[in-house]
Order: sequence, then C-alpha cells, then structure tokens
Amino acid sequence: MAIGLKSNINAIKVKGLRAIADKVLVHNMHFGGQTLASGIILRDDDKKSEGIKPRWAQVYSIGPRAKLDVKVGQWVLVGHGRWTRGITVETPLGKQTLRKVDPGDILLVSDEPMEDETMSDKVY
Repeated sequence: MAIGLKSNINAIKVKGLRAIADKVLVHNMHFGGQTLASGIILRDDDKKSEGIKPRWAQVYSIGPRAKLDVKVGQWVLVGHGRWTRGITVETPLGKQTLRKVDPGDILLVSDEPMEDETMSDKVY
C-alpha cells in the first residue's frame, strides 16, 4: 500500500489572512493547459519536463518586513519551483489557492496578468 500525501480538498474558511514578517503570499498561479492568442492550444505540462518554467501569480499579501517593489494585486513571475504547495482557503472573495513564494525568486512584476504564460525557450 502506497502512502500518499493528504490534499486539502475542502477550503478553510477565513475572514482575514495576511503574510507575516518578510513572507509573500500569491494566488491565481496557473498550472493547467492554455490557449494562446493565436489559437494554438498548449496542453497541461505540469509535472513534465516541459512544465519546468517560471510561472505568473498574483500577489495576495506581503509581510510588513518584505523589502520589495511589489504591491498587492500585481502579477509576479516566480522562478520555477520557488513556491510552496497550495492551501485552499475560502475568503469573502471566494475560494483561492494561496502559496508562499521566495521573495528573492520574483523575477518580473506586471500590473496586468500575462496572456501568454509560456515563458520558455520553445517557440510555439
């Protein structure tokens, strides 16, 4: 019998949640497939070698001691694997999966979400 990791199937209901110290929490990190503006469909590549790439996420909360030029609501590109497993919470805004990211591994910042999340060396 294989021992598996427990997954957080049910959302934890919270009213107020914020990062502490120098931590950064993000949400809206995309792991599934996508369709590019050109109409090309990219399959889900998570957990495959093609899925080894930085990912965009939206900043949910920033700890008071974080020394970053990033604001809550902005989108950040996080180096591959520099995030924690997600925890699903239910806030007044609805269900969200939150992850902690390493502040030193935030590569880019954007005020708007990126339409093309490929960020790889392959041309599609």
